Amino acid sequence: MTSGDPFRREDPDPFRPEDPDPFRPEDPVDAAIARGDFDDLALAGKPLRLPSRHDPDWWIKQRIDEEDVDRDALLPVVMLLRREYERREETLAVLPTELEVREYAEDYTRRVRDDRLRSPMARMLAPEMDPEEAVARWRELRAGGAEDDAQADAGGSAGDTGDSGDPHGPHRLHSRPRWWPFGLGRRRE
Repeated sequence: MTSGDPFRREDPDPFRPEDPDPFRPEDPVDAAIARGDFDDLALAGKPLRLPSRHDPDWWIKQRIDEEDVDRDALLPVVMLLRREYERREETLAVLPTELEVREYAEDYTRRVRDDRLRSPMARMLAPEMDPEEAVARWRELRAGGAEDDAQADAGGSAGDTGDSGDPHGPHRLHSRPRWWPFGLGRRRE
């Protein structure tokens, strides 16, 4: 040691350069800033709309309020399956073949069972869909659609709603889901 300073190292670390390259960015963010990637952002320079009290989910609530996020994507799978089950008649009505109806019912039931395996202690369950019942309902819907078309072609009057006063008439199927067990024969007038 020739300098007399006991804390000075004579042999520099060979893996650490003494003079860092001033043109080399230290991390990817600095590199992006140097390239100008952040210069033309849509909301650059605008303040964040933060809530008055601390809320860790402020950003997702703001996105939902702006309708930038599909709200259904935030629901649990069981809720989405139950919603799909409630709309099954609309889905069955647009399927063209019996084979596709069976495949749809089997796929729906597979997804219900997968959800039950993922959360076996769930209190809310989605109902399964029997392919045979789905095909029978599909046939009813197609026959009902053909009858409605035939009545329209026969020249039904504009004031005729197709309700003959019979509470169990052909339009009763569309007013309430088939599985609804309460009050099928009773209606309040």
